[in-house]
Amino acid sequence: MTLEPPPETIWRPVLKRALDEDLGDAGDITTDAIVPDGAVATGRVVAREAGVVAGLGIATATFGLLDDLVVVDARVSDGARVAASTTLAVVSGPARAILTGERVALNLLGRMCGIATRTAEVVEAVAGTHAVIAATRKTTPGLRALEKYAVRCGGGTTHRFGLYDAVLIKDNHLVVAGSVAAAVKGARAAVGHLTTVEVEVTDLDQLDEAIAAGADVVLLDNMSLDAMRAAVERTAGRAVLEASGSITPSNVAEVAATGVDVISLGWLTHSAPALDVALDFEAK
Repeated sequence: MTLEPPPETIWRPVLKRALDEDLGDAGDITTDAIVPDGAVATGRVVAREAGVVAGLGIATATFGLLDDLVVVDARVSDGARVAASTTLAVVSGPARAILTGERVALNLLGRMCGIATRTAEVVEAVAGTHAVIAATRKTTPGLRALEKYAVRCGGGTTHRFGLYDAVLIKDNHLVVAGSVAAAVKGARAAVGHLTTVEVEVTDLDQLDEAIAAGADVVLLDNMSLDAMRAAVERTAGRAVLEASGSITPSNVAEVAATGVDVISLGWLTHSAPALDVALDFEAK
C-alpha cells in the first residue's frame, strides 16, 4: 500500500496553531531564560514502546517552523513496525528551537503512532477474513486528515472522508425522510450513479428495503452476530455490508467472522491511546 501523507497545506496550519497555542504572547520563557542564543544540540526521537510509525515527517517539521537551521534525519518510514527503544529520527541544530518545539512534535507523533499501532492490531485480528477495517468521522476536530492518514499507516482504510464525498443515511435522516426506501431513492436521484449511497439499518426488514431501493452499501448498526450472519446470507453479494456500532478490538474478530465486508470503528480515532515517544538529548 502506497502511503502518501496529507499535503503541507493541510498539516502546516495545524502545527502553526499548536505552536501559537503553546507559545502565547510571551514565547518559551523557560528555554529563553536558560538556553543561550546560538547554542546547538542533538536529540533522538525515540519510541519508548513497540508500535507502528505514522506522521514522523509531519510532526518533526515542527522544528523547522521555529528555525529552518534545524536538521531532521528520519531513520524509519511511516508504516514501519518498530521495537521499543527504536530511534525514529535524529534532530540537530539550534537548541532553543528543538526544546520549544518538542512537546508539539511529540504530542502529534504520539497521537498518530498510537492510532496506527492500534489499527494494525485490529487489522491483524481479522486476518484470514475478507473484512476491511475502516475509520469513521469520529476524529479530533481539525486533525481528521492526519488521523485518517494514521489509520492508513496501520493498514486500515479511511471510509468516507467527510460529508461531501459519499452519502451515508443515518437514523436521524430516516426519521425525517420517513423510510429507508424514500431516503435511498431521494439520495440516488440527487447525487447520481457515480456517488456511493450507503444507508444505516438496524434490522433485516430494513436491509431488504435498502437493497430493493438500490443502496450500494448497507451499514448494519449495532446488530447481533446472529443478525449479521443472517444479513450476509440474505444479501448474497447484492450490496456491500458494513458492520458498525459497539465494535472494539476485543470483539472485532467475531464480527469479521460473520462475513461482512467492512468493519468501521470510531474507537480507532477517538479512543486509541497515544504511543509513548520521547526526545532524548545527547549529553555533551
